[in-house]
Amino acid sequence: MSHASRVLAWYDRHRRTLPWRAPAGERPEPYVVWLSEIMLQQTTVTTVGDYFRRFIARWPKVEALAAAPLDDVLSAWAGLGYYARARNLHACARAVTEQHAGRFPDDEDALRALPGIGRYTAAAIAAIAFDRPASAVDGNVERVIARLFAIETPLPDAKPEIAEHAARLVPRNRAGDYAQALMDLGATVCMPRNPRCMLCPLATACRARKLGIAEQLPARAPKQQKPTRRGLAFVLARRDGAVLLRKRPVTGLLGGMDEVPSSAWREGTFAAESALVEAPVHASWRILDGIVRHTFTHFHLELTVARATAATDGPAGLPGAAWCTIDRMTERALPTVMRKVIAHAFKE
Repeated sequence: MSHASRVLAWYDRHRRTLPWRAPAGERPEPYVVWLSEIMLQQTTVTTVGDYFRRFIARWPKVEALAAAPLDDVLSAWAGLGYYARARNLHACARAVTEQHAGRFPDDEDALRALPGIGRYTAAAIAAIAFDRPASAVDGNVERVIARLFAIETPLPDAKPEIAEHAARLVPRNRAGDYAQALMDLGATVCMPRNPRCMLCPLATACRARKLGIAEQLPARAPKQQKPTRRGLAFVLARRDGAVLLRKRPVTGLLGGMDEVPSSAWREGTFAAESALVEAPVHASWRILDGIVRHTFTHFHLELTVARATAATDGPAGLPGAAWCTIDRMTERALPTVMRKVIAHAFKE
């Protein structure tokens, strides 16, 4: 029996039930596959579930998502992180609607031409939605293949070798089920720690298991230490409790999201009192005790928070800024770090 046959037989008995997964024997909607794959990038299945359900309920078709204002999409995405995904999600929905009459293309090259769709996502959509014999290699699949063939080269250098082995195993039939089966196998059996080798359909063929090094693979090059940046966040509140928010630039980190104004985020020594000169408006700013911490992909962030009461209840008077009451915060595209800042400012 081939490796693929063993994996598929295991999948038929142990497949996970997921909100975006079609019942056995049915082909899923490409829109559903695409949406779930974008959400699952660098995010866990547990976290994605509720977001996916809300998106599908609000925008059940790609045309509906394409017609939605970007601010609404960013607001619905808030908390999932990696916000470039949300901007690309919206841009991709528009491209599919305008260039492909609302139908996702069914081959990898055409899919990769769309915003936000890379090699893995294109392969996953082609396989799962269209049953194309594409090799979708995510982190779970990398782990399975690295152990199956005892690939000891550290990641990321091992990626080409892993991809080559993975591509050879893809069956001509049931490619979509096979892609999902490998993902499930990595997530539930061939786990990073304490792999459940006795339950694995590939146990007898696994070279890493025979060598006793399964838990050590895939090997990874040492991670570079993330730098820490620091800044001062300015929470300006009206007497009715509304907070001043402004839009970040469309491009770059947290692009297009709402934020509490802040000083520049800098590495090295930081004095909050000195950063008061970067306040968005003149006010009686009070620096609060404590620090708000958040980690991004490439750096740690530590924000001191300053709070003040606005001298007037009138217009914000700051380009790109507007007042938002606390009860309307959920409607705004506020990233998690800014929600932390506002919570810190009002915890007293």
